[in-house]
Amino acid sequence: MDLFSLKLQPQSLFFSPHRTRTRTVHVMVVTAKRRSSIEGVSDELNAIASQNLDLAPSRRRVRAAFLPLHQHLDHYLFKDAPPGIRTQEWYETNSRGLEIFCKSWMPQPAVPIKAVLCFCHGYGSTCTFFFEGLAKRIAASGYAVYAMDYPGFGLSEGLHGYIPKFDYLVDDVIEQYAKIKAKPEVRDLPRFLLGQSMGGAIALKVHLKEPNNWDGVILVAPMCKIAEEMLPSKAVLKALDLLSNVMPKAKLFPYKDLSALTYREPGKRKVANYNVLSYDDPTRLKTGMELLSATQDIESQLHKVSAPLLILHGSEDKVTDPLVSQFLYEKASSKDKIIKMYEGGYHGILEGEPDDRIFAVHNDIISWLDSRC
Repeated sequence: MDLFSLKLQPQSLFFSPHRTRTRTVHVMVVTAKRRSSIEGVSDELNAIASQNLDLAPSRRRVRAAFLPLHQHLDHYLFKDAPPGIRTQEWYETNSRGLEIFCKSWMPQPAVPIKAVLCFCHGYGSTCTFFFEGLAKRIAASGYAVYAMDYPGFGLSEGLHGYIPKFDYLVDDVIEQYAKIKAKPEVRDLPRFLLGQSMGGAIALKVHLKEPNNWDGVILVAPMCKIAEEMLPSKAVLKALDLLSNVMPKAKLFPYKDLSALTYREPGKRKVANYNVLSYDDPTRLKTGMELLSATQDIESQLHKVSAPLLILHGSEDKVTDPLVSQFLYEKASSKDKIIKMYEGGYHGILEGEPDDRIFAVHNDIISWLDSRC
């Protein structure tokens, strides 16, 4: 489930004593959450979904097994996606030697392309699944839409859910989208970034690193500041920081199922279970500390945000605070900036709201793009 939204308190651990002839050795035992069975899916598919997804080949196999089911899911984004959109999937090895999954959605050949939109997905998520429906709607409106999975997420190479350094992800995004923006068919077009949740933090950091390379940034429930009341004591933070250097990949943050806070409609929450690529285990130590560090860095630079800016947030979001989006809106130096709060909306306003609300949010994104192309 999306986002590091916890109070950063260590997971309950227990230490099992093993006696030797000279001393007692304490062995730390950490258990990971197993994926729950998906209702209405065969035992065979559930067995595939419950396998260890630490490495990319396993994640690619489980996605291939579930892909035929995705086309028939009872969700607006799957049922009402515009027809005739040209899609392409490919892998590229980046400068860090990691194989990155990429995907594009292009309008029908007779539709002129107005601009390029590059997507940054949220924590634990993927650029496929729910985003497919939004990408097709935006493409049908005359945009070339591109997306990638970060290393360690979705179909890209890397340990599942592991972020050794947040700026690596930012640099990976800059590198990959620089190649895309240089493609002959789109290199002379306006280019925009769309970031959701943690992807909003990445989009902001991409803009801050290359402020003149984007014609606008769209942020949906962005993770750009952690409220003070969400932070642990300085002593706990120091301990977590030390532990993250000793056992960076350990899953030591408490598990919290955020689906009820993300998807307002229970039916859409149920459909989310089919996103079998999502990282649903407790957050890895280094990942958690990097997310905290990234938000602190972004918070200190909000006044430097200068691109045309559209911020969208649900008013009842308990995963990322809508007041923080308001803070971003007020601090950003952008001359062209708009913020829109959706009354009663939860965290997943792109996919977890009633159909008419999802449609309205998508239309707001497309209208904003249209007015700047």
